[in-house]
Order: sequence, then structure tokens, then C-alpha cells
Amino acid sequence: MNDDDLNWRVEALCTAARPALHRDVVEGWAMGRSGGRMRQANCVNPLRGRRGDPPAAVARGEAFYEACRQTPLFRVTTIAGEMEPELDRLGYCAEGLTTTLFNPLEQGLAASPDTVLTAAATEDWLAVRLRTSGDIPADHAAYAAMVRAVTLPKMFATTTVDGTAAAIAYGVVADGLLAVEGVATDAEFRGQGLARKTLHTLIAWSRGQGAQATCLQVQMDNAPARALYASLGFGRELYRYHYRRRPA
Repeated sequence: MNDDDLNWRVEALCTAARPALHRDVVEGWAMGRSGGRMRQANCVNPLRGRRGDPPAAVARGEAFYEACRQTPLFRVTTIAGEMEPELDRLGYCAEGLTTTLFNPLEQGLAASPDTVLTAAATEDWLAVRLRTSGDIPADHAAYAAMVRAVTLPKMFATTTVDGTAAAIAYGVVADGLLAVEGVATDAEFRGQGLARKTLHTLIAWSRGQGAQATCLQVQMDNAPARALYASLGFGRELYRYHYRRRPA
């Protein structure tokens, strides 16, 4: 398997782990709409393979989001960056620079007895997500609908302290890979290694599902999270992406 194959396998899984609730695909470009302010589920994404003319795709994307009364948003990756010149010409602003990290799972990890796994996001899980995300109600409703819409094998992990939900994450498995998503720890419980316990448990579960490697995406400016992931073996960067938003 070459790097391009791995990049697109990971890209497909990460997209499936954060699915747009509504998606139109035209000439290799996927236009997603989910409501709220989730960027990846409310933008134009490149798909693997032959893609249509970038200026035409930008025009279609603008028309699509204007009809939905949303600000046009495009996701530009280092494995499919041909839309960038047209977005530059139109004055689109860049935001949300993110890296995609890979861990070959060369060492086994033990599940934590403090972490509970559930096949769906519980109310406690969603409550931690709401407290740590700063979401408004519309964002939270869209996020809850999105995680319910994941169709691949998935698991939600909740780590508790004295019976209180304190740290969360979820994982989605396909094609021998685990995609890690939604990692968060309540502010009052940070610095206790709870995110590490949560991820150890998710990864241990994924091995039983046939995962031989894991991947995740994290914003470049999130230094604490990147340090945690590096300590867990996410030492290889596959590709980066950022968003381009039309200015008001």
C-alpha cells in the first residue's frame, strides 16, 4: 500500500466518522450540510479520484450554501488542493489548520476499568461534549444527530471519576483502521490522565474489531492534544487540511 492509498483510506474513514446529514456529490466534490457550526459536515470536500473543474465546483458550492442560507465553506487538503487558487482569487479566508496523524498500533494497550463503552452516545457522554465544546443549542443538536448517523461500527467511551462522567471520545472502525473522534475532558478533571485512559480503552476495543492502526485529526494550534497523541504513538503525519470561508 502506497502513501496515497493510505491517505485516502484515512480520509474516507474520518469523513464517515463525521458524516454530513445531507450530502450532494457532483463531479468528485461532496457538498455537505448538517446545520450548526461543525465545519467538516458543512463544507465542500474533495473525493478520491477524478474531480471536476475547480472554478465550476466553487460556483456550485456557493450556490448550494446560499440556497441553504449558510456561508460557503470549502475544505482544502494537501492531497487534493487544486481548489485553492480559485478560492485565493475570490478572497476566501483560511481557518482551522488541521493535521492528520497515524499510529500503527505496534503495542497493545489495556482498557481502563474507569472507562465505560456504549454503542451509542449516552446523555452523560453528550453532556460532557456540550460542556467542553462551547456549543450553542443548534450546534449541539447537529452534533448529536451526526454521531447518531454514523453507520460504521462505532463505540463511545466515557471515563468517570467517582461516578461522574469526566472524559469522552468515540471511535469508528473500518478497513482495518480506527478513527478516533470527539476527545474531550471536563475542565475540573484535566491533568489526571483521563483522556489517556479513554483512548487506551477505545484502542483496546478496536483491536478486537480488527483494527491494525488508528488515525485522528487535530488542529495544529492545539498543543496539549498534540502532545498527548504523540505520547500515545501518533508520530506520523499523513496530510493536513484547512478551511476557506467566504468573507462576510
